[in-house]
This record gives sequence, C-alpha cells and structure tokens, in this order.
Amino acid sequence: MTQPSPTETPSRWSPWRLHGDGRTVRPGDVVAPEERLSWSRTVGIGAQHVVAMFGATFTVPLITGFPPATTLFFSGLGTLLFLVITGNRLPSYLGSSFAFIAPVLAAKAGGDLGPALGGIVVAGVALALVGLVVQVAGSRWIDALMPPVVTGAIVALIGLNLAPVAWDGNGSGTGVKAQPLVAVVTLVAILLATVAFRGFLGRLSILLGVVVGWLFAAATGGLDPATLTSLREAAWVGLPEFHAPTFSVRAAVLVIPVILVLIAENAGHVKAVAAMTGRNLDRHLGRAFLGDGVATVLAGAGGGSGTTTYAENIGVMAATRVYSTAAYWVAGLVAVLLGLSPKFGALILTVPAGVLGGATTALYGLIAILGARIWIESRVDFHDPVNLFTAAVAVIIGAADYTLVTGDLSFNGIALGTAAALLIYHGMRAVNRLRAP
Repeated sequence: MTQPSPTETPSRWSPWRLHGDGRTVRPGDVVAPEERLSWSRTVGIGAQHVVAMFGATFTVPLITGFPPATTLFFSGLGTLLFLVITGNRLPSYLGSSFAFIAPVLAAKAGGDLGPALGGIVVAGVALALVGLVVQVAGSRWIDALMPPVVTGAIVALIGLNLAPVAWDGNGSGTGVKAQPLVAVVTLVAILLATVAFRGFLGRLSILLGVVVGWLFAAATGGLDPATLTSLREAAWVGLPEFHAPTFSVRAAVLVIPVILVLIAENAGHVKAVAAMTGRNLDRHLGRAFLGDGVATVLAGAGGGSGTTTYAENIGVMAATRVYSTAAYWVAGLVAVLLGLSPKFGALILTVPAGVLGGATTALYGLIAILGARIWIESRVDFHDPVNLFTAAVAVIIGAADYTLVTGDLSFNGIALGTAAALLIYHGMRAVNRLRAP
C-alpha cells in the first residue's frame, strides 16, 4: 500500500482507510489519522485511551463538586464533536482541564454550580472565537501575545494557586488535613507506581495510587457510609445529572483567564502530533481551538467541567504509533456510555477526602512544574530582567492568591497573575523599545 506523504492532510472529513493488512505496523511506519487497523485492534487501542484519560478526567469533578458521570459524559461527547470540527484529522481526547479548578471553586463559593457553569460557557465561547480568528488570520499573533515566559508563568501560578486546596479542599475539609494517613499512602503509591512500572502502567500512576488509597481507606474505615449507600442504590443505567448554567459578570471574570492556558495546551498538542506524524498541522490550529471551545460550551451548558486536549493520550499514541482518529471515536463513545451509568458515577463519589488530598498534592505540583518545564524547553533567558520580573511577580500573585474586589466583581490570584504576566512583559518590552537608541 502506498503511504501518504508527510504533508498530505486531506481537507475534508472522510472515513478511514485500512493501514496495510490491518493487523501489523511495520518498523518505521505509523498509522496515520485517516487510517485505521482492524476494528478489533482499533477498539483495543481506544480502550487504552479511555484508561489514559480516566484518572485526570474524573479527578477534576471530585475536587470541584461537579457530578463525575456528567463530566465524563460531556468529555466523551466533546471529543466526538472535536473530531467532527477538526475534519476527523486531528487525533485528540478532550478531558477535564485542571486549569478550571481554582476559578470554578471561587465561582461556586456559595455551593451553587450555576455561576461556575456560566463562567465555563463564557470561556468556551471566547476560545471558540479565538479559533475563528486564528482560522482566518493565522496563529503568529498568539505567539507574539503569549511568549513562553508568559505561558510558563500562567501555568506555574495555577498550580501554586491550588496548593491550599490539596491541604484543606478550599476550606471544605476534603484534602490531606482530613485524612493525613490515607493521603500519605495514596501519594506514596503514586510515586512508587511511577518508578516501579514501565510504559503504559507507569502513565496510570495517579489512577493506581487512587485505587490503592481507596482500598486502604476501606480497610481502615475511612469511607463515608453515605456514599456507599448511594452506590448500592444507584441504577446501572440512566441519564447523568444535568445542571443549567447561570450567568454573572463576577464568575465570567474569574474563569475567562483560563482560555490562555487552553490556547497553550491546544497549540502544544497540535505541535506534538505534528512532530510525531511528520506533518505540518498548523492549518488545523484554529479548528482545534474552535473544537475545544464548542466542547467546553456544551459541557458548561449541561453541568460538566471545561475541557482541553489531553497530553496523557499523546503518550498512548507515542507508545503504539497509532494516530488513527478511529481509536478516539471509540474512546469518546465509551466515555459517553460510562456517563450513562449512575452506578459508575456513584462509585467515583466514594473516593474519600484523604485520597483526593494525596492525589492532588502530586497533580497540583506537576502543574506548577510544567510551567517551569515550558521555560526550560523554550530556553527562556532569565538573565533578561523583563523575563525575570514577568515570571516572578505573576507567580507570587497567583501563589498568594491576591484578590481584588471592586463593586460586585472579584478578581482572584489566577486572573490577577495572568493579567500581571501579560502587562509586565509587554509593558517592559514597550519601554525598552522606546529607550533604544
């Protein structure tokens, strides 16, 4: 069979053609997005994608108080929608974005999901509009607006802003503080799984750690009897728990800065897939923003968490060398079906506070370090005082959760830190240009 050239990227949606004999991938070959293996193998790879995204996707609703089954349902539905919008040529799973956690917790401080969901919808609309602009005008302006020093600072400050949530669940007693021994067991299990297992199992360290923590809590009487009762009474099949959004300027202001992280994550995903497949996918970047934006709007409109393209699934593609979007259709459909099982959602809700605290200690730290990784990989020059002050001020504002209240509006550390990173970088650069001879 003649393989497509590295730059061959069909512009219209079309079904998949069989790769070779459908059973094997020859050394040096990859299964392209528009190809597939036999359906039995495609279903198997799709199942791996479900496992890869599962740990992170269900952790977000547990932390934010969103219905887990609903979030899973909309992540699967959003993935299918993303594939359609990107012309079935950009392999990706859309899972729950950790960037939404802090602003969502702030937006639902009164316990009402409505304002937080409204903020998610607004952020999704904004991201979709960015996608339309990029599709028409190109993506160079994004690189100019958000150079690596700014992107890294925003990602790092989000992780540091979440640190108190790992300890005390944002004051709700659902972190390490509630069950310190369970949290330590969970965290140790995550660390050991990361180094003890190779390949695919190693990438499931968070999920494996949560399972070990849950079993330890069950053995020591650390599970909430009420959640176990709900698990026994939950139906095996049924619609997820839907919630309608409500809209407020305050919630929108809290959540809207998240789109800068989503832009960086989506752009990074597209570039990573391009590097692995040897293709130039820049012309799909606008569609990626649009697809994630529309999926986020859909999730927020029904009670799910905002979405983003998942790096976890890039690992599965790298390991299998199968970039077929058919596998992602399988993963999306499986997620939708799991979301239609109240029993499954009730099982997730039995995860105790200490397990969440242990897992989020690792996860939030990873988010913060990911910001530093962006700086390192992009070789940001911190001898340059502009870069140095951009990162320094933004990170402290986010970590300390500076808050500005004006009238009915409230700006938290993520919003203020994001604004500081953009204003300091571009403001100091402008002054430098003015004083240059």
